[in-house]
Amino acid sequence: MDIAGIILAGGLGTRMGHVKKAFLTINGRTILDRLLAVYRPLFPEILIAARDKNDYGAYDYPVAEDRYPARSSLTGIHAGLSAMRAGHGFMAACDGPFLQPGLVRALLDQAEPDDDVIIPRKEDGYLEPLCAIYSRRCLPHIETQLEQENFRIISFFDQVRVKEVPVALLQHGDPHHVSFFNVNSPDDLRQAEHLAAELGL
Repeated sequence: MDIAGIILAGGLGTRMGHVKKAFLTINGRTILDRLLAVYRPLFPEILIAARDKNDYGAYDYPVAEDRYPARSSLTGIHAGLSAMRAGHGFMAACDGPFLQPGLVRALLDQAEPDDDVIIPRKEDGYLEPLCAIYSRRCLPHIETQLEQENFRIISFFDQVRVKEVPVALLQHGDPHHVSFFNVNSPDDLRQAEHLAAELGL
């Protein structure tokens, strides 16, 4: 399958003092650089979805700028799907510094051309929409939602073909279970530094 890697870098970082989370540093490496290190061996096409391409001029990757004014992860997914050449795109957000390549590979292995969304499902039933694969066929449904100012990513799932992948099938590629760790606050950042030091991440 032809799958692009898209990094959702458009978050405001409100709880981080309005610092762009893509440039937060953990153990000497920015979250963006960490994600790019995971993406490079996996995806022939890589894009950064962001509000302003000028923020990423130092990176030799195309920037898919938001086409809707609202700031939301769904806006970034839309931008990435609109700009990519591939038929499907893997999305991860710039608040997840420890995404593991083994987990991404395991999810990619679950993808079939007819699937519109391939998404991890945790034991408690929670879906991980910001570590998932979307097809370009999702675009009209996402556009309808954005025009209605409905930013809940999973709202359109009942209109497309969704494959939920139990996390148990993915975690052999993430032995420390860190791929879904998010940095949304200064406390999270401190915990991330501790994890990076403890696990050598």
